[in-house]
Amino acid sequence: MKWPTWTQAAIAATISALVVLVLRRSRPTLLGDVMLPAAREFAFVASLYSIWRMAKKLPLTQSEGAVERARSIVRVQDFLHLPTELSMQEFALTHEQIGRFSAAYYAVVHVPALIIFLIWLFARHRDVYPHWRNALAILTAFSLFIRFVKVAPPRFLTDLGYVDLSAEYGMSVYGPVGTGVSGQFAAMPSLHVAWAAVVTFGVLAASTSRWRYWIWVHLVLTLFVVAATGHHWWLDGIVAIALLGISLQIDTVGRRLVATYRRRSALAYSEEDAVGTPLEGAR
Repeated sequence: MKWPTWTQAAIAATISALVVLVLRRSRPTLLGDVMLPAAREFAFVASLYSIWRMAKKLPLTQSEGAVERARSIVRVQDFLHLPTELSMQEFALTHEQIGRFSAAYYAVVHVPALIIFLIWLFARHRDVYPHWRNALAILTAFSLFIRFVKVAPPRFLTDLGYVDLSAEYGMSVYGPVGTGVSGQFAAMPSLHVAWAAVVTFGVLAASTSRWRYWIWVHLVLTLFVVAATGHHWWLDGIVAIALLGISLQIDTVGRRLVATYRRRSALAYSEEDAVGTPLEGAR
């Protein structure tokens, strides 16, 4: 999958911002009422994406020691008695259909699922949309800065028996080291799991449908395929989910602080207005 560049995203954001300005200056219409918030939100999200793509190019990475950090993760997971990713990978390789499905799911699903979720939330649950969009932005920023300290994924530890399952089935999403939209040594944390967690917990929080619990399948499958393909460690996913919880809390606290500030400002304005009224009447 070829991702848009930061310049393409910046151009899209600029065009959307111009559409917003035009709609604001135009006579109100039903179509304009629908397009204005959508164009404004697209401009904001496209701007965030452009900044994210630019930030990934910053020369702040520490590729040295990536494999050693991966081996440290193996030791931590062994200490915690977590199941090995190698057992998941061996299972997928033994069952070819599961292996192909895992490689395809890893390569294709996570970005469209996130986009569909954001569109659905914006269209159907506008009241909670900003909370989850902000949490997504904070979570992705956390992930970006953590990834400046590189950690090798399991597929680079061939001495332990790991392989690149995606490459085995001709579905490699990264290509040679140093190319592509994502770094080869950027396993921690897993953006696949992070975004799947946003989709899963966002649907569970916003939807009232009795079918909403099926969304757990997306998160469970993502956790499985990132390990089975050899692209991530279990801790990559665990850290990603923990960061989502922190991101949601940051947005919640931020909203409370802003609401408190606005209430105090409104109260102060009302008191000033109340004091000033009789004086004006006396004149």
